[in-house]
Amino acid sequence: MNEQELISQGEDAAALLGSEPFNRVVNKMVEQCFHNFVNSKPDENKERGITYYQYRALVDVVNTLKQHVQIRDEILAKNAQQEGDTSQEGDMDHV
Repeated sequence: MNEQELISQGEDAAALLGSEPFNRVVNKMVEQCFHNFVNSKPDENKERGITYYQYRALVDVVNTLKQHVQIRDEILAKNAQQEGDTSQEGDMDHV
């Protein structure tokens, strides 16, 4: 994947993370996982395991999106730094 694709992927992830409907759905699903876990009996290992892995999957989705945003931000910062270095070098030629 090239830098432009990574930036685009980060933009999409940021839009999704900033989306109120997306956050409502994720929060509702987290609440359901918590509710299912709390209302299960201590000896219901299978049900508790399923709930745990559902919760972990939600966390993984959100963390993956955040990682895409971080990669985008790092690429943009690197590119801005390189552009700044290039413009400073050009300014030094005129001194």
